[in-house]
Amino acid sequence: MYRPALNDLDAVIAVARRTSFRVAALDLGMSTTALSNAIGRLEASLGVRLFNRTTRSVSLTDAGRVFIEQVGPALQDIHGAMEAVRARQATPSGTLRINAFATAAREILSPLVLEFLRRYPQVHIDLVTEGRLVDIVAEGFDLGVRVADLVPSDMIAISLGRPQRYAVVGSPAYVEKHGRPHAPPDLLQHQCVRVRLPNGALYRWQFEKDGKTAQIDVTGPITLDEASLARTAVLQGIGLGFFMEQDIHADIEAGRLVRVLDDWTPPFAGLCLYYPGRRNPSAAFKAFVALARELGGRSAA
Repeated sequence: MYRPALNDLDAVIAVARRTSFRVAALDLGMSTTALSNAIGRLEASLGVRLFNRTTRSVSLTDAGRVFIEQVGPALQDIHGAMEAVRARQATPSGTLRINAFATAAREILSPLVLEFLRRYPQVHIDLVTEGRLVDIVAEGFDLGVRVADLVPSDMIAISLGRPQRYAVVGSPAYVEKHGRPHAPPDLLQHQCVRVRLPNGALYRWQFEKDGKTAQIDVTGPITLDEASLARTAVLQGIGLGFFMEQDIHADIEAGRLVRVLDDWTPPFAGLCLYYPGRRNPSAAFKAFVALARELGGRSAA
């Protein structure tokens, strides 16, 4: 007689949360076929379908919603009990899932994530980068990294160090040919590399000086949705670009890019590691948070 394993129940929760077999399979570290087979076996044993499937979408059936409502809390209790036991480990181990936007991930990778792995080689870090702001609890992450102003108010936050800055830059050839903008409205006379946000909206460049703020809806010959692509276009002289300072600092230092409107891009709140309150955090979780506090303390010193 088939008896569903804990992994099979986790699979149902993952598919319901992500509304996609492919994405849920990636979260669980298994193939889409294996995930589909696991759900199929469970549905066959229950004698009812839990999901409506089409070539384009996945959604819960009425029976699936009832199943999730009853199984979900029980699974949380089971995983909570397992975390309570793991918290007694002398040596941190297991997996930590972290969500961050790409620039933040690059900034914390060497001083925090890689240093943590050197100290605790039995821990696996699953670092997921994406532009949208996600609910880390609902999407199964242990921790998140965002700019301080974007951290939800119900989360515990740890400052990771120095403030951030934006930078408007262009190639030396572009600046020589088109000149420098002296105030944000001057950008409307320039070619700019436009950026599309994860929600599909075009990003308006943000500026501040002496208490005055400005948002400029720039125009230009190309729209991109990834910082490294935008950097390549700007380096090639296509137009001006708007970046997190740390992403193009080396280019400015080497003279590959020229900074403009420097006085209109003051520092703003730095990065924070954040997480929900947990009753029984694992040894790996506690060790990572402790290292983040250590890193934040060093940066502030």
